[in-house]
Amino acid sequence: MEFDITRTRPSLFGEIAHGLGFWTDRSAVHEAAAQGRAVQLQKLIENGASVNIVAVDSITPLHEACIQGHTQCVKLLLDAGAHVDARNIDASTPLCDACAAGSLECVKLLLDHGATVNPPLFTFSPLHEACMGGNSQCVQLMIDKGALMEAHDCHFGTPLHVACARQHVDCVRVLLNAGANVNAAKLHETALHHAAKVRNLELIELLVEFGGNIHAKDNLGKKPLQFTGPGSPSAACLEFYESTPRTLQQLCRIALRTTLGKRAQGVLTQLGLPNRMVSFLSCLPSPPLILLTS
Repeated sequence: MEFDITRTRPSLFGEIAHGLGFWTDRSAVHEAAAQGRAVQLQKLIENGASVNIVAVDSITPLHEACIQGHTQCVKLLLDAGAHVDARNIDASTPLCDACAAGSLECVKLLLDHGATVNPPLFTFSPLHEACMGGNSQCVQLMIDKGALMEAHDCHFGTPLHVACARQHVDCVRVLLNAGANVNAAKLHETALHHAAKVRNLELIELLVEFGGNIHAKDNLGKKPLQFTGPGSPSAACLEFYESTPRTLQQLCRIALRTTLGKRAQGVLTQLGLPNRMVSFLSCLPSPPLILLTS
């Protein structure tokens, strides 16, 4: 039996369970859903095919359709009674897969059918998946639907850690504007450590502007600066911040955000300000930084 490793990721446990007959081979429903063949899928459903049949690693047809972003197939499966929160052996739900694929329409369909936004603690959440894939629209939608921005995966940390490690600046900006804890730690490692490791100057500046602690030490006692290359723009940036006190404007802005958290943007909106002005004030930086082009 052959497996498509890009989708099923067979494991030793999966091989044993399959050999004992717990799971079936990939069915025709799986194939139709994965390949976006909506007409064939509809005929299979009309002929009585199960939409909740599971293959190796507990992959369901709904998982298959979501990871490929086949919106019409997702709708057919959900309308036919597919389990919206089915979990595969990695504990991923169809919503996780849709967020990973960046399929906003699939995400909306799943949410409309009651998909769980926040899974059990210490597991990779749909919000993590959206950040991993760099899908900022999905990130915003998940936050709007109540996704926990401090959800902590035991391996990857918070969604902010994931977005910084993958250098998805747009996702980082969405998270920070929504009130994500910029100094959340994973083994004492902050998002700023991740930004320093990948030497992303834009990320470093953004995190510091939102209150990132440049003096935070990881479990090895290293500050973010120690992960940058000597003489690099990222090192020069962190050295500047370490030697230059923050302005009163920045301290006040950070204090306001710390107090209001994710309610900050809502408060500005309630003041009756135009949307464009709210967006501007929400991410207003301190005075321009020195140019690090030399």
